[in-house]
Amino acid sequence: MNKEILRLAIPNILSNISIPLLSTVDTVLMGSLSAAHLGAVGIGGMIFNFIYWNFGFLRMGTTGMTAQAFGAKDQEEQIHVFLRAGLIALITAILIILLMRPIEEMSLLAFNMEGNQANLVSEYFRIRIWAAPASLIIFVMTGWFFGMQNAIFPLIITVTVNVANMLASIYLVKNQGMGIQGVALGTVIAQYLGMLIAVGLFLSKYFSLREFITQKWKQRKSFGRFLKINRDIFLRTVCLTFAFGFFYSKSAEAGEVVLAINVVLQQFLNWMSYGIDGFGYAAESMVGKYHGAEDRKKTLDSIKLAFKWGFIFALLFSLYFLFDYINIIHLFTDQENVISASMEFKWWMVAFPIIAFSCYIWDGVFVGLTASVSMRNTMLAALAIYLLAYYVLLPYSGDKAIWIALMVFLFARGVFQGGVFWKQGLTIR
Repeated sequence: MNKEILRLAIPNILSNISIPLLSTVDTVLMGSLSAAHLGAVGIGGMIFNFIYWNFGFLRMGTTGMTAQAFGAKDQEEQIHVFLRAGLIALITAILIILLMRPIEEMSLLAFNMEGNQANLVSEYFRIRIWAAPASLIIFVMTGWFFGMQNAIFPLIITVTVNVANMLASIYLVKNQGMGIQGVALGTVIAQYLGMLIAVGLFLSKYFSLREFITQKWKQRKSFGRFLKINRDIFLRTVCLTFAFGFFYSKSAEAGEVVLAINVVLQQFLNWMSYGIDGFGYAAESMVGKYHGAEDRKKTLDSIKLAFKWGFIFALLFSLYFLFDYINIIHLFTDQENVISASMEFKWWMVAFPIIAFSCYIWDGVFVGLTASVSMRNTMLAALAIYLLAYYVLLPYSGDKAIWIALMVFLFARGVFQGGVFWKQGLTIR
């Protein structure tokens, strides 16, 4: 089983690490221009994280239900999950495009954007929004591949997208002088390339599943369960994106320099979360498969192993941040005021992986068990603790209150999820 979890996790880790690498390149490209550009790309990226994370159910829900169908050897349900998720992705993408202007206006208002920085964020937004259809289709297809116990195809898709994105952004910014517009256009080009690759991979290996398509895929009862699970995951993800949106909003209120510092420090969390999420994704696939096969022992064993490997990686990240912190900061920006202020947070970044890793693994376990109600409820409880901690600490900790509250939030998520599982076990819902 160790071999199995590593077979799934290692491609996921490689795939996931390429995601913050892209964010890092964008940060470096904009950090060399000005603090305003650096803050704008951070806010612009967060706006799209808010949009796309909210539709993360297109990946997570698809993975959990597909993995259970895979474990049960139900080929009809495997392809039906794919069709349901694909239809919802297309409808959602069309709505995002139609509502682009209201979304832009609300985003600028929510993140307290004004003046030149607001103009930079708008330039970024109005280009990148056109990647929505490709981005959501990629969500569905990678989630479905994970559920089919195939971690190689998502690796190919993600690495190709991110390498293409980095190369296009570097070319457009450095060679064409497009600034923040070049970073946004690079993303659009790469997303559509990734969608084409995903479709090609699907047709090359799974096209034969078309034989198992029946009218059942669009029956109200079948769609009802699919929508119920994804509704709860959607609400859970809205809370998560609100938490990070709140973080950036309060950072922006504190001024351009504080925002730039927090954008840089968030890169540490991105690297950590995407690395540990490799085992979270492996848990989604394995837990879902064994739960679908009704193998209680292997389901529990896969959960234990996911936590063991997740902790090992969290410890490695902490050691890396401990010994190479200053070099990582210099990688992200050459602004001396940002570098100097960031040094105060070294030990915070060292502690974060150990404090936060369990919530990422529990997410994978809950997805595999399609425990969407518990995912939603524990997230709501952790969000309440987060907001309470921030406003209680603000008079005493100033600009650092948001970081303490974020640490409390991630820790609380893991504690609440673990408590619910301890009480309900594999009957969790």
